[in-house]
Amino acid sequence: MDESEQRQQLAFHYSKILELLGEDPDRQGLLKTPERMAKSMLFLTKGYTQDPAKILLSAVFNEEYRQMVIVKDIDFFSLCEHHLLPFFGKAHVAYIPDGKITGLSKIPRVVDVFARRLQVQERMTTQIKSCIQKTLNPLGVMVVLEAQHLCMQMRGVEKQHSITTTSDFTGVFNQAKTREEFISLIKS
Repeated sequence: MDESEQRQQLAFHYSKILELLGEDPDRQGLLKTPERMAKSMLFLTKGYTQDPAKILLSAVFNEEYRQMVIVKDIDFFSLCEHHLLPFFGKAHVAYIPDGKITGLSKIPRVVDVFARRLQVQERMTTQIKSCIQKTLNPLGVMVVLEAQHLCMQMRGVEKQHSITTTSDFTGVFNQAKTREEFISLIKS
């Protein structure tokens, strides 16, 4: 199904959802809402059509640098797969190259690919780590995500200021000293 057909199908269903909620999808303020919602959902889930490994490999360079490379404070926005409500925050990603580096902009792009899917924060953390490890084969990778979840803030427990932190790591980051160095560098 092409994107135009997808958009039409989604708009049709969003119109039906509005009706089920007791709204009139034909009233002036809602006339274009189903189409807007369809476009929005396709944008917010565009990660399904992107290959994060291909993004990393589009800028790989041979380099004998073997120290930590950190890209921190990467803004991300995702949708919780349980409630389809946003969660958003910062990603901090580090890897220690083993003969190959990637363009620095590729790390945030990989974060975005996984964020633009229906997600849980724990899986997203692991997917980012695994993609970088498998694609670049560095000495190690560490990912920390810090996020606020609207499913916890707007409904349910209604805790507006809670932050959820997840982490995952491979290789040399299994050593406490290396993890501690990463944590101290992202906090500075």
